[in-house]
Amino acid sequence: MKKYLLGLYTLLMMNACTTYTPPKEGFIEVEGGKIWYRIDGEGDKTPVLLLHGGPGSSSFNLEPLKELSQDRPVIFLDQLGCGRSTRITDTTLMTIEKNVEQLEQVRKALKLDKFYLYGHSWGTMLGMDYYVKYPKGIQGLIFSSPLFSTKIWTDDADTLIATLPEATQKAIRESEQQKNYKNEAYKEAMKVYYKAYVRRSDKSKSQQDTSAKFFGENVYNFMWGPSEFTATGNLLNYNRLKDLPKITVPTLLTAGEYDEARPSSVRYYTSLIPGAQFKEIPQAAHSTMMDNPKEYIGILREFLKKMDVAK
Repeated sequence: MKKYLLGLYTLLMMNACTTYTPPKEGFIEVEGGKIWYRIDGEGDKTPVLLLHGGPGSSSFNLEPLKELSQDRPVIFLDQLGCGRSTRITDTTLMTIEKNVEQLEQVRKALKLDKFYLYGHSWGTMLGMDYYVKYPKGIQGLIFSSPLFSTKIWTDDADTLIATLPEATQKAIRESEQQKNYKNEAYKEAMKVYYKAYVRRSDKSKSQQDTSAKFFGENVYNFMWGPSEFTATGNLLNYNRLKDLPKITVPTLLTAGEYDEARPSSVRYYTSLIPGAQFKEIPQAAHSTMMDNPKEYIGILREFLKKMDVAK
């Protein structure tokens, strides 16, 4: 009996070893500091490299995408200035051009010769600029809730603000006129807007704490501005519409039904990219991976598998 139990234990341990792959994790030296990364999953299928939103957010908000690692390696990064990466105060590092070069340093360090590039929100801006400069090796693109024109984004924000209660609209208008973004009325207006168009599902206390801990507020404020609907930073004049028709790899664009990246605008972006496809995620706002993870991840997985087969 003792030998039987020992054999059973050994068999169970062997099975556990073949079904569980611990993530590879570490730091990569780039200009300005160290970027944290983690690789979940393994195998010979083309890996997917994830670019989180913000700027100044973190890969923590993309954790539901870990499910994709059942099929392939999935690479999480915290961009410089947020998450587990080096925090920065040097504003010369807070540009999209510097982020592109840091991303190229990461790609080289991880020896990624072929990969799919995924971006969410600000990550689509970074992903687009990276693709324009370093297209080699990118087998496909996923632009989730994208921003390719700050003007379109802020025009959409104005449209969405007009759906909010009059008191909320007034607080936003007055704060923007006075350039006073620290008052309580503006902060309360942000909460109303965010609940409607950024994330509709509730955050747990631990999610709130981790998101706040990992957030690089100074990067967000310098590059973007005080809120999702008010752009004042160095991305104010961002526009890559003329570059979208130059994309030559399979491309998927997504948006939530109630996304601040309005589905109508994302459909327009899709029309500019040869052969691109668009999917709308029902019952979801900007944080589609949190609001409707099952539907969202299913769409991503289907797109990735089709690209695998097409090779």
